[in-house]
Amino acid sequence: MQLVGEQIRLARLRRDLSIAQIAERATCSQLTVSRVEKGAPTVAIGIYLRILYALNLEDDILAIAQDDSLGRTLQDIGLKHRERASKKE
Repeated sequence: MQLVGEQIRLARLRRDLSIAQIAERATCSQLTVSRVEKGAPTVAIGIYLRILYALNLEDDILAIAQDDSLGRTLQDIGLKHRERASKKE
Protein backbone atom coordinates (compact mmCIF):
# COMPACT_ATOMS: atom_id res chain seq x y z
CA MET A 1 0.00 0.00 0.00
CA GLN A 2 2.95 2.31 0.56
CA LEU A 3 3.86 2.07 -3.12
CA VAL A 4 0.30 2.90 -4.18
CA GLY A 5 0.24 5.84 -1.80
CA GLU A 6 3.55 7.12 -3.10
CA GLN A 7 2.31 6.89 -6.69
CA ILE A 8 -0.84 8.83 -5.77
CA ARG A 9 1.30 11.46 -4.04
CA LEU A 10 3.55 11.82 -7.07
CA ALA A 11 0.52 12.12 -9.37
CA ARG A 12 -0.84 14.92 -7.14
CA LEU A 13 2.51 16.73 -7.13
CA ARG A 14 2.88 16.42 -10.92
CA ARG A 15 -0.50 18.13 -11.23
CA ASP A 16 0.63 20.84 -8.79
CA LEU A 17 -2.35 20.20 -6.51
CA SER A 18 -2.41 20.55 -2.75
CA ILE A 19 -3.74 17.96 -0.34
CA ALA A 20 -6.56 20.40 0.44
CA GLN A 21 -7.58 20.58 -3.23
CA ILE A 22 -7.64 16.80 -3.60
CA ALA A 23 -9.55 16.44 -0.33
CA GLU A 24 -12.18 18.88 -1.56
CA ARG A 25 -12.51 17.17 -4.94
CA ALA A 26 -12.64 13.71 -3.37
CA THR A 27 -15.03 14.87 -0.63
CA CYS A 28 -12.86 13.60 2.20
CA SER A 29 -10.62 15.17 4.81
CA GLN A 30 -7.06 16.31 4.30
CA LEU A 31 -6.03 13.79 6.94
CA THR A 32 -7.55 10.99 4.87
CA VAL A 33 -5.65 12.09 1.75
CA SER A 34 -2.47 12.22 3.79
CA ARG A 35 -3.13 8.70 5.12
CA VAL A 36 -3.69 7.43 1.56
CA GLU A 37 -0.41 8.97 0.44
CA LYS A 38 1.36 7.27 3.36
CA GLY A 39 -0.18 3.93 2.41
CA ALA A 40 -2.32 3.41 5.52
CA PRO A 41 -3.96 -0.02 5.13
CA THR A 42 -7.09 1.03 7.03
CA VAL A 43 -8.34 3.48 4.41
CA ALA A 44 -11.35 2.16 2.49
CA ILE A 45 -10.90 1.28 -1.19
CA GLY A 46 -13.70 3.73 -2.02
CA ILE A 47 -11.54 6.60 -0.80
CA TYR A 48 -8.72 5.49 -3.08
CA LEU A 49 -11.17 5.46 -5.99
CA ARG A 50 -12.46 8.94 -5.17
CA ILE A 51 -8.90 10.28 -4.98
CA LEU A 52 -8.02 8.63 -8.29
CA TYR A 53 -11.13 10.26 -9.77
CA ALA A 54 -10.06 13.64 -8.34
CA LEU A 55 -6.72 13.16 -10.11
CA ASN A 56 -8.42 12.09 -13.38
CA LEU A 57 -6.86 8.64 -13.00
CA GLU A 58 -10.05 6.63 -12.52
CA ASP A 59 -9.29 4.47 -15.58
CA ASP A 60 -6.11 3.21 -13.89
CA ILE A 61 -8.21 1.01 -11.61
CA LEU A 62 -9.30 -0.97 -14.68
CA ALA A 63 -5.71 -2.17 -15.16
CA ILE A 64 -5.77 -4.21 -11.94
CA ALA A 65 -5.47 -7.92 -12.76
CA GLN A 66 -5.92 -7.17 -16.44
CA ASP A 67 -3.06 -9.40 -17.53
CA ASP A 68 -3.59 -12.37 -15.22
CA SER A 69 -1.29 -14.87 -16.92
CA LEU A 70 -1.09 -17.14 -13.86
CA GLY A 71 -4.88 -17.23 -13.49
CA ARG A 72 -5.35 -17.96 -17.19
CA THR A 73 -2.79 -20.76 -17.06
CA LEU A 74 -4.50 -22.31 -14.04
CA GLN A 75 -7.84 -21.99 -15.79
CA ASP A 76 -6.50 -23.71 -18.91
CA ILE A 77 -5.06 -26.57 -16.85
CA GLY A 78 -8.39 -27.10 -15.14
CA LEU A 79 -10.47 -27.11 -18.29
CA LYS A 80 -12.04 -30.46 -18.99
CA HIS A 81 -12.28 -31.51 -22.56
CA ARG A 82 -15.79 -32.54 -23.37
CA GLU A 83 -16.15 -35.80 -25.14
CA ARG A 84 -18.59 -36.00 -27.96
CA ALA A 85 -21.76 -37.81 -27.23
CA SER A 86 -22.37 -40.83 -29.38
CA LYS A 87 -24.76 -40.39 -32.25
CA LYS A 88 -28.13 -41.90 -31.61
CA GLU A 89 -29.46 -44.00 -34.43
